[in-house]
Amino acid sequence: MAAGDPVVVIGAGLSGLSAAIHLAAGGREVVVVEARDEPGGCCGSAHAGPYRFDTGPSVLTMPEVLADTFGAAGEDMDGLLPLRRLDPFYRLSFHDGSRLDVVAGAQRMAENVRALCGPAEAARYLRFRRRLSAMFEAEWSSFIDADMTRLRSMARPLALLRLAAAGGFRRLDRFVAGQLTDERLVKAHTFQALYVGLPPDRALAIYAVVAHMDTVGGVYFPAAGGMHAIPRALAAVAAKAGAAIRYGVRAERVETNAAGVAAVRLEGGERLTAGAVVVACDLVRAHRGLLPDGAGDWRLRRPRYSPSCLVMHFGLDHRPAGRAHHTLHFGREWAGAFAALASGRPQPDPNLLVTCPEADGTAAPAGHSTLSVLEPVPNTVSADGWDRLAPRLEQRLLGRLSDLGYGDLSAAPRLTFDPPAWTRLGHSAGTPFALDHRFRQTAWFRPAGRSRRVPGLHFAGMYTAPGVGVPPALISGRLAAARVLEGRR
Repeated sequence: MAAGDPVVVIGAGLSGLSAAIHLAAGGREVVVVEARDEPGGCCGSAHAGPYRFDTGPSVLTMPEVLADTFGAAGEDMDGLLPLRRLDPFYRLSFHDGSRLDVVAGAQRMAENVRALCGPAEAARYLRFRRRLSAMFEAEWSSFIDADMTRLRSMARPLALLRLAAAGGFRRLDRFVAGQLTDERLVKAHTFQALYVGLPPDRALAIYAVVAHMDTVGGVYFPAAGGMHAIPRALAAVAAKAGAAIRYGVRAERVETNAAGVAAVRLEGGERLTAGAVVVACDLVRAHRGLLPDGAGDWRLRRPRYSPSCLVMHFGLDHRPAGRAHHTLHFGREWAGAFAALASGRPQPDPNLLVTCPEADGTAAPAGHSTLSVLEPVPNTVSADGWDRLAPRLEQRLLGRLSDLGYGDLSAAPRLTFDPPAWTRLGHSAGTPFALDHRFRQTAWFRPAGRSRRVPGLHFAGMYTAPGVGVPPALISGRLAAARVLEGRR
């Protein structure tokens, strides 16, 4: 098809909207088709009576990536989506009753470490923080913010040497424990392995950059509208840039001709002519009928999925005092928790992320608030019997929240998302975290960003590089758009 034919983007999640903005800003005609009635994809929203909940990511880091996405279309993020930096970024609550607030600024953070762990550990923390920054600098521009579609993209000797010198190819737990001695501080900088679907003793130290993003770079939150305000703002920018977004429209099949991509057939029979297609949805499901013959990727022959999560959202008839926006409660069994998830069992004493977004005035009536709690659990591939397991875990979680001082929430309005619910929402293996980030599913080894045998077929989202999270999703959309604009069919 001619380069001037429309580009069809399938999915109005963060990666699809990012692709649409960059494509429209680059002068291409763009049509986004989204099966749901609103933008967001994984970054969704739901209601229980007067309460509104963010049903996707709750942690926003690297706001400059988001700002660059707006900037691609000549828009200023601050005017459309003002963000506030959380203080603290996290509150870490340990099983022995101690706690650590993760705050902005090296010296301020070192003071908190000194109060918890002593002056020697505070000095070690400052040295470790410098190591984190060095690793981030070695990794960001060469590997995270770069196109890993081609194998030669990984052949960057100087960048690899810098990363090796920073310790990036050690195991995460050994890298951190080699520099910090207090177990609580080690946990504070290795729990992020859960974000990439691996225990700290299996994740490479390159994923310490995630700890850098949220403990050094900071955690942010939209000033109004919650996390779902992000895709809404992106959709408005995409539309202003000229992209047509069609909601409630399901793509049924990507059609091809001898030259490659030709059209996208919609449910009901409508056919959208396309010079290129960006598939920005669950990639495993897309291979079960949406994608044409020949689009298969050897990297998906034996996908290894991240654990899933049990999330309970509660509407509260009060505003709890003294709570941080994000509180991570660590259970007693650290290694045992990861071992259980790896073997398809619930954590024996779960680590929990509790979010109390008091700054979001749109989430609850005046004087009320919301509370969300996330417990990592096995996905539906590694564990079954969820009809029996889910109710048991819900009751255990209610009891744990009560023990932690959140009160009896059993009668509060609530919404629950367990692995079967994630499956119904379109997530393979019942996990919203896609593939884990073991070495064989990282960078070039992650599913390709474009099809080599179907010209014009491109991919964006969590299943592609750079991977899971808000900044990676936005980057993947930008990279897909760049390949289309370069004419790399």
